[in-house]
Amino acid sequence: MTERRALTILFADVSGSTRLFETHGDVEALRLVGQVLGALAEVTASHGGSVVKTIGDEIMCTFPGPLHGLLAATDMQRRIHNDPVFARDNIAIRIGLHHGDALVEDGDVFGDAVNTAARMADKDLARRDQIITTRSTLGGLTHATGLNVRPLGSVHVLGKLAPLEIVDVLWQENLELVTTVQRIVQPLAAQAGMRLVVRYRSQVFELDEGSAFSIGRDPASSLVVETEWVSRNHALIEWKRGYFMLADRSTNGTWLKAGEDEELLVHRDETHLRRSGTLSLGQAHAADGGDCVYFQCMEA
Repeated sequence: MTERRALTILFADVSGSTRLFETHGDVEALRLVGQVLGALAEVTASHGGSVVKTIGDEIMCTFPGPLHGLLAATDMQRRIHNDPVFARDNIAIRIGLHHGDALVEDGDVFGDAVNTAARMADKDLARRDQIITTRSTLGGLTHATGLNVRPLGSVHVLGKLAPLEIVDVLWQENLELVTTVQRIVQPLAAQAGMRLVVRYRSQVFELDEGSAFSIGRDPASSLVVETEWVSRNHALIEWKRGYFMLADRSTNGTWLKAGEDEELLVHRDETHLRRSGTLSLGQAHAADGGDCVYFQCMEA
């Protein structure tokens, strides 16, 4: 029997799982992904939600209302972020959720609300360590909930005629490390067909729009930089929402200098890599240019 019900639908994906399979092999990677999904299922149950299904490295859950889903999403991020095993392998998740009418049938859930929630979690919209939801999902929630959000503007979603207003739910306990400037999501076609050239000493790498490029002291990193002020899993460069994005995950931060712009410290946050410039890992740029990573964005 099919039943129509108002539900909050949540999707959570393991970000960068492809790299796990490449570096650890199928058996160990499957075990790690299973551990992550198991942790997310525990958090779901603790907030009164239900796991509908898991699909590869993704979990789909439902909650009776928006507040249940939003609080579960923040706890999911904290659970994964604070687990030393997951941190060792640079594992993170991205989450998308939406509240609306859905069709429930034989333990599965269908309909427009499900499709919208899935789009919120799509890798072209949500980034690792991020929770994206629609403005409408916040509904009548008040500041008393303790949730912090920032607007991301409007975005066109497949299957929707009108653009949707979306927001970023801030789960980090120290919000000083989170960029608070409002961002407007750019259309994916804005910089299609781009590539990024990365150079460090005698090594040269070329990244396309499907690349995930890790930097750190860990021998499994795409670029290994062995200095004491560089973290094991220091930073990650990925193509997201029409840009190459630098995500710092280090203890000491990453300094970015592009053209004549002032040096920018990126610490446990993300930023666009535009045009060309240099990255100084773990410390500010030295007066002589120092031991930097050089990058240049180019059209393919």
